[in-house]
Amino acid sequence: MQTEMTRYRWRVVALLFFATTINYLDRQVLGLLKPTLETEFGWTESDFSHIVMAFQAAYAFSLIGFGAIIDRIGTKLGYIISVVVWSIAALLHAFANGTMSFGLMRALLGLGEAGNFPVAIKATAEWFPKKERALATGIFNSGANIGAVVAPIMVPWILGLYGWEQAFLITGAVGFIWLFFWIKYYELPARQPRANEAEINYILSDNEPDTSKEKPVKWLELFKIRQTWAFVFGKMLTDPIWWFFLYWLPSYFAEAFKLNLSKPSIELVIVYTATTIGSIGGGYLSGFLINKGWPVFRARKTSMLLFAVCVMPIMLAQYTTNIWQAVVLISLAAAAHQAWSANIFTTASDMFPKKAVSSVVGIGGMAGSVGGILFPMLVGYILDTYKFAGNIGAGYNLIFIICGFAYLLAWIVMHFFAPKMEQVKI
Repeated sequence: MQTEMTRYRWRVVALLFFATTINYLDRQVLGLLKPTLETEFGWTESDFSHIVMAFQAAYAFSLIGFGAIIDRIGTKLGYIISVVVWSIAALLHAFANGTMSFGLMRALLGLGEAGNFPVAIKATAEWFPKKERALATGIFNSGANIGAVVAPIMVPWILGLYGWEQAFLITGAVGFIWLFFWIKYYELPARQPRANEAEINYILSDNEPDTSKEKPVKWLELFKIRQTWAFVFGKMLTDPIWWFFLYWLPSYFAEAFKLNLSKPSIELVIVYTATTIGSIGGGYLSGFLINKGWPVFRARKTSMLLFAVCVMPIMLAQYTTNIWQAVVLISLAAAAHQAWSANIFTTASDMFPKKAVSSVVGIGGMAGSVGGILFPMLVGYILDTYKFAGNIGAGYNLIFIICGFAYLLAWIVMHFFAPKMEQVKI
């Protein structure tokens, strides 16, 4: 009698989902408190962009080594280190007293949060066959959106009752609760007694060679491979757009449509809820096409082209006359970004063996953070220039045009470096 396959891999996805939710909850708090902190500390748009850049620079620096370290020490310990560092950093924001100290706290937060996606993508590659990886990635990646949905409700409520310091303290403490469950329930499939032989055989059904006992790939060697550059440019050109959505959307709605950020914001909740649908739906679509017999590379690239096109209507935001029209256009773009993100992360595990996945994701994440350093400089300059001229709305319109073309350009560059996304032999 054949034993029914266990489904423990989906519990692993649940752990990754909640970690990513906490990751983005801690990241989003600053953007929601921006008007309050600008008033208290007298920040300009450029001051705020410098604080954002401190996070991005530390995030990029940390990713240089975090991916490689995780390939050496493993997913379980790697996540523990990452969450401990970023949760402590989130708590310490409550004690910042100016631009410099906020910049330092954001830098420490970036050092810790850099571990989230390299670990999560590697854990997904360890626990899922290729045909399920995009869906699994979409599910845990949607945690970014849930964190962004919870924050506009939770943070204004805490702000109104207790003040901005408590907003950082309460949200920062959540990561330590998650750590208990990660330590208790995560192991590699071969070491996890809750997963039976049938499930382990299913996970290994791609017949990928077992590289767990091999020496990790030398980090610099990966730069000689075209597929690495496809992933690097795909992340560099699109990650900064998501950072803009996280850090500047609240103030955009406040400045363009007089949204009161001291109260829970249903408009922001709708935008970030749409991204959850995009993340899971984007992961499902490419998996659906693969199950229909499409080659993996064609399913991924067709899906990503569709999502790139879906971002472009955000350029019409300049013609909106009320907040709900803007909410619809921005929700579509943000959802398309997360659908794109679910698939671009999966391309790393499609093209590289498991022993190199975290390193490649770390390199790509670093590239995305470099873009995330440069783009806030441009955003701060544009918004301060147009604010001085008395027309900050025109500044946001110019930024939306840049956002609209970024994904199509990224898709073209990725196609140039990896037309068929061939599996790398290392």
